[in-house]
Amino acid sequence: MKPIRVLVVDDSAYSRRSISKMLEGMPGVEVVGYAVDGEEGIRQAISLKPDLVTLDLEMPRMDGFTLLRILTNRFSLPVLVISALSDADKVFRALEMGALDFIAKPMQGHARELSSIEQDLKWKVKQIMVSLLSKKARQTPPAPEVDKPRKSLRSAGKRAVELVAIASSTGGPPALQSIFSSFDQSYPFAVVVAQHMPHGFTRAFADRLNRTSPFTVREAHDGDPVEPGLALIAPGGCNLLLEEVGAGIRARVKPPEASDRYVPSADVLFTSCAPLYGSRMLAVVLTGMGNDGSKGVVAVKERGGQVLAESEDSAVVYGMPREAVATGCVDRVVPLPGISQAILACGGFGNP
Repeated sequence: MKPIRVLVVDDSAYSRRSISKMLEGMPGVEVVGYAVDGEEGIRQAISLKPDLVTLDLEMPRMDGFTLLRILTNRFSLPVLVISALSDADKVFRALEMGALDFIAKPMQGHARELSSIEQDLKWKVKQIMVSLLSKKARQTPPAPEVDKPRKSLRSAGKRAVELVAIASSTGGPPALQSIFSSFDQSYPFAVVVAQHMPHGFTRAFADRLNRTSPFTVREAHDGDPVEPGLALIAPGGCNLLLEEVGAGIRARVKPPEASDRYVPSADVLFTSCAPLYGSRMLAVVLTGMGNDGSKGVVAVKERGGQVLAESEDSAVVYGMPREAVATGCVDRVVPLPGISQAILACGGFGNP
């Protein structure tokens, strides 16, 4: 099997050498070249034909955003952003422009700390490799599982959904933006979201969602009430759980356990919500690497809740939805453009 060919684009010689060394230590990965700015990045992409590009956004001459647009639109190349970004909005702009994922480098003046990203880098490249190899192995695109019910949907005898819990990872920020902005009004259910994201980015992300959604969207704080019309985003680097306090439900923000591979954890969120809401809960698993959420959807289904998963034809990485479907607990598989309407239909606020 041919190795995944990677082009490293970064204006820092230290960063180029360090990232290349980390990647070259991975089986099945070959660093085929590097570029010091956007203009050289284009030339190298044309001549080397890489399978994946790692990209620094803050570069001289042609900046990383311009190169990102060209790589994703003109060459359809997967891009992993690795940049020292103090402005979180730049991260979300890059993701909306087509970057698969991002890794935040230590800020300038701490170059020797670059080794701290090695584990995250190798994990994300490994998952991207799996996705790329899967796409190459398919001779023809899979028949999309578009809006097909797998089990019976909410019956008339059940109460309307009061909580929608969403899990997402790679490709999740643009997907969540699409879903939240497509609601035409604030509906009488609460939303909680576990989006895999490091500390320091989720507040800006929640603010970004809030600007375009009829729901009130904010980063969750410990003790926040869970209320209709409110969407709480799990803080980066922490887990979000729900607990019954008196007559209401409140958010609990806790540090991850050593066993938590994904943070914020969808499994932790889903399993905390399931006994509180039962049949009044809907879990949604969107695009993402790995299998986070698969244990959680089992807990949701055991308590009588419903489960949606994003379909393969729209998912940026069909990892988390695939694992959720494999449990046999997914009620409906829906492409991203139909997710918001499917949420309303399953919740009792629209037509199936």
